[in-house]
Amino acid sequence: MDEILNQLAALVLGSVPTIIFFIVLVMAYTTLVHKPLHRVLAERRARTTGAVANASAAIAAADANTRKYEDALRSARGQVYAAREERMKRWAAEREATVAAAKKVSQDRVKIARAEIETSAVAARAQVQAGAAQLSAQILKAVLPAGMAGAR
Repeated sequence: MDEILNQLAALVLGSVPTIIFFIVLVMAYTTLVHKPLHRVLAERRARTTGAVANASAAIAAADANTRKYEDALRSARGQVYAAREERMKRWAAEREATVAAAKKVSQDRVKIARAEIETSAVAARAQVQAGAAQLSAQILKAVLPAGMAGAR
């Protein structure tokens, strides 16, 4: 049993440098690799979260700008439609004024033409009446014997 304990003590004593080397290696790994890696990953996570937050803010700002531009576009379209409507009303009023003026001119021409026709009709009646008296005298001369025509 002593021999086993001696062998075991020799093994433990021989493994002490390995254990010390392992402990130094773990401490070196923790100091040189694990902590910097953990720090870089935390920084990366923070940057990613910050980038996502920045992207969300940029999207919100873009949406706000889009709404602002859409409102401006809607307002401009409304102004264009209002100007167009005003122009159409103005053109309709001008057209109505032109039609009214043309109608008045044509009514005046009709009045003048009626007056001329009436004047011509009066002159024609007077001429027909004058010609009727003359024509009736000629008819009487032609139809009645010469002595009777003068008796009348």
